[in-house]
Amino acid sequence: MPVQFPMKLVDRRMLAPTVGHYQFLRDDGQPLDFQPGQFIQVHFQYADGTETKRSYSLATLHDHALGPGEAVDIAVSFVPGGAATALFEGLDIGGQLSASGPYGRFCLQPGDHNGRYLLIATGTGVTPYRSMLPLLATAMAERGVQVVLLQGARSPAELLYSEDFEAFSASQPNFRYIPCLSRELPADPGPDVRHGYVQQQLADLAPDAATDIAYLCGNPDMVDACVDALKLAGLGNPQIRREKYVSSK
Repeated sequence: MPVQFPMKLVDRRMLAPTVGHYQFLRDDGQPLDFQPGQFIQVHFQYADGTETKRSYSLATLHDHALGPGEAVDIAVSFVPGGAATALFEGLDIGGQLSASGPYGRFCLQPGDHNGRYLLIATGTGVTPYRSMLPLLATAMAERGVQVVLLQGARSPAELLYSEDFEAFSASQPNFRYIPCLSRELPADPGPDVRHGYVQQQLADLAPDAATDIAYLCGNPDMVDACVDALKLAGLGNPQIRREKYVSSK
């Protein structure tokens, strides 16, 4: 059994019509340190008492070079009739949850010597990339790596954390942010806004096995389509790092 610890809700807001941003403090006096790209599991019970859990990538913006952080952020998709949705919707500021972790290896690797990262996401799959921003800033400063973030959503309102990525792009010339919108474009789209799915935009970036490492996170169909395209471009399995998100009730 994983070691569980209490987390106290300290902030909440809506990121999109069906996605909430939740910020927690570990409530037992211990830090909740993690590597950007990792996730935690929230443990709870169904109405019949059956134990269950849900996994949430940490979206926390924290410079880990300064030491463990105090708070962690997650993005929660609301699923109609979902048990986890009811849990989070009913959680007030100061309320507690039980969690374990962190887990996972969907992280930037210190031994990477690539020339470019391709970060590709749909939905809440973009959350680990938000937590990676401080490490990416260091990599860009120290070894000049280029970074492209392709974020897929149906409409501008569903582009999670877009303000953070836009601000980061404005301050980092080696970082390019490309929102891909499948249904609705903004009234005044910027030059990097695309219409369609992220996998349809990948070819324009000319993936190159000699320079690129790709991260894929989100809808399983998107991940599979991008893996196929990257392999056709010559990237091998060590250059393709993936994590699939499946909604659960």
